[in-house]
Amino acid sequence: MRRSSLNTGFVAAALLMLAVLAWLVLLVPAEDGVREWTGALNPGGWMAWTFPTAFFFWVIAALLLFFTWLAIRSPETPRKGLLGIWTTRGDRLFISLLGSAFINLAWLGLGGQPAWGGLIVSLIYAAAVFRWV
Repeated sequence: MRRSSLNTGFVAAALLMLAVLAWLVLLVPAEDGVREWTGALNPGGWMAWTFPTAFFFWVIAALLLFFTWLAIRSPETPRKGLLGIWTTRGDRLFISLLGSAFINLAWLGLGGQPAWGGLIVSLIYAAAVFRWV
């Protein structure tokens, strides 16, 4: 496959992802011109979809798209890190996402609200995983 057609496909996918994000922002309920970011995106639906929940899954999809593009654009050889296992960028992404899930669950279980502290700890953890694992 030619590189230009591959890049065109990924540009189209990125534009689609941006369109989906814009659509999600438009779905956020507004009352008196003020958006309620934690309000239900589908009132009366079977699941309480809020913008933060939808945005979380959007970020996961965007990361997968970006890492796929990155792996095709510049393939990586595995490296042995601090854990003593051979990992690629995709492996480190998986390890950081899994660890971040546990960090945020522990944050909510032990400290409660707000969850911003768990997010900050998770970002530091992810940076450490990508640097040293």
